[in-house]
Amino acid sequence: MRRAIAPALAAALLAGCAVGPSYAPAPVTPAGSEVGARIADTAAPFYDSLAAAQAADTVPSPAPAPASRPLTAAALADLAWLDVLHDSTLRRLVDVAVRQNRDIATAVARIEEYRAEAGIARSPLFPSLALNASDSRNKTYFPGFSIPPYTAYRVTADLGWELDFWGQVRRGIQAANADVAAQQAAERGAVLSLVSDVATAYLQLLELDQERSTAEQTLATRRSTLELARERYARGVISELDVRQFEAEVAVPAARLAQVGEQQAQVEHQLDVLLGEGPAPIPRGGTLQAAAEAVTVPDSVPAALVYRRPDVEQAEREYAAATARIGVAEAARLPTFQITAEYGTEALNTGQLFTTPSRIYTLLGGISIPIFVGGRLTDEARIARAQAEEARSRYESTVLRALEEAGDALAGVRAARDQAVAEQTQATALRRALDLATTRYNTGVSNYLEVLDAQRSLFDAELAASQAELQQLTAAVELYKALGGSWPGAAPAR
Repeated sequence: MRRAIAPALAAALLAGCAVGPSYAPAPVTPAGSEVGARIADTAAPFYDSLAAAQAADTVPSPAPAPASRPLTAAALADLAWLDVLHDSTLRRLVDVAVRQNRDIATAVARIEEYRAEAGIARSPLFPSLALNASDSRNKTYFPGFSIPPYTAYRVTADLGWELDFWGQVRRGIQAANADVAAQQAAERGAVLSLVSDVATAYLQLLELDQERSTAEQTLATRRSTLELARERYARGVISELDVRQFEAEVAVPAARLAQVGEQQAQVEHQLDVLLGEGPAPIPRGGTLQAAAEAVTVPDSVPAALVYRRPDVEQAEREYAAATARIGVAEAARLPTFQITAEYGTEALNTGQLFTTPSRIYTLLGGISIPIFVGGRLTDEARIARAQAEEARSRYESTVLRALEEAGDALAGVRAARDQAVAEQTQATALRRALDLATTRYNTGVSNYLEVLDAQRSLFDAELAASQAELQQLTAAVELYKALGGSWPGAAPAR
């Protein structure tokens, strides 16, 4: 028996090799490269001067400007999602969404499924052991004589073990663990999209609140102007045409108020679904303008940051899994070594079981060599190599697409920032122009047309400035998404 076990142990000791290529992905981007390096922009000094003039303008703005918090490229690597906005209400909403959203729960359950698959892939490393018992009625015949029928009772412990000589099981474990990591990255990607959607919808609500406030103030101002026009008409100072013109202008902010109400309801319903809750009003924290004035971002970031994006991590782990499965397919073409053993007792009656004379055992070492299977094993190895090549191409494509999105997001932030400055400058100037036109009209220096033009221009400019601020913040959200922004506690428990 010892002589039989020795070769098996020697074979097990030799099972350190593993066929198939080792995983070593080539870098997709050069070391030290950056995304979004700003090209020469002749208009940049002009936008900077507008921002400086806006900050120094004596005309009061609807909300005080908070202290700006610059974001350096180094800080972006560890910045939690949306901390830069300083909005505790938004943070609470995102926490609720991450905890309750059904899509996230589905992704977490899928991770548990793949962990179980990894456990199954690991099980062949160990011997299988089974306890068997049987009660059989037997009759045996040999030419010239026969054995009378008899009953045999048998209890055995059976062991089976296929040695992982070529690393087939170990490559399978590598592939299964990579699959688990890919699913964990997919879950983080789902969280990333969820946080982005919640933040964008919340900022849309703040923008709509700002539009509502603008429309209400404009409506109140135009109603006051209309009342004044009616008094002047009653005194015969102006004609009925002037009054009708003012009445028509009052309807514009009123119509916008109705539109804003509908849009607010739709966005709140969208947020309810993202939060995993039934219909409920969504609380607000700060203002859109305060959030916009608090955000500044660098003009470029290290390209290496995109490698932390969940989709890049998922594609990389899928590439690793596909590479490991090449070894699984190649090992299937090589001989396999098995050890089987049986130990137990067999007797003609139950009283003789577990006695020394009834003891039985078997120890077997075997080898199986695939000779001809119609080319199936060769083609399976070719399939594994082709799938690994596909996974490599997908991974590299994902990295390049991530670089594109990060560059677009940085360009979008810069453009939205400059646009917001220009729109705010226009609104500030038109706010002052309306004050002057109203004063001139009240004193009889000018006619109603100057007031109407100033009211129309200011209302449109304030709506445009509000939407530009939303675009600036949405671009910032897209930047953090493009850089794989994190959220505390987003990763599932290991």
